[in-house]
Amino acid sequence: MTMPLWQGIATVLAVVAGTILTRFIPFWLFPESKEPPRTVTYLGKVLPYAMGGLLIVYSLRTTNVLAGSHGVPELIALLITVGLHVWKRSMLLSIAAGTISYMLLVQLVF
Repeated sequence: MTMPLWQGIATVLAVVAGTILTRFIPFWLFPESKEPPRTVTYLGKVLPYAMGGLLIVYSLRTTNVLAGSHGVPELIALLITVGLHVWKRSMLLSIAAGTISYMLLVQLVF
């Protein structure tokens, strides 16, 4: 099913407008010259950890410890992720290393 040209253009413009708004609204609402509300500061401190926990639960929700490799690649990748994060304190590095190690373990070892 294809869409007409005007509908494609309208879709792209809507996505562009949504992206621009979500990028600029925080800077308009909370300029650097003004102190953000305490709630926003609090959420900025706790949400990264909450999202990390959510990512762990989401990633491990379908792990079956009673079949196949019994969750060994998941456990190894989780330990690599946690260990690297404790050592380097870099969320991007630890998530990337955990993902890569899991994919290598599943494809080459298990």
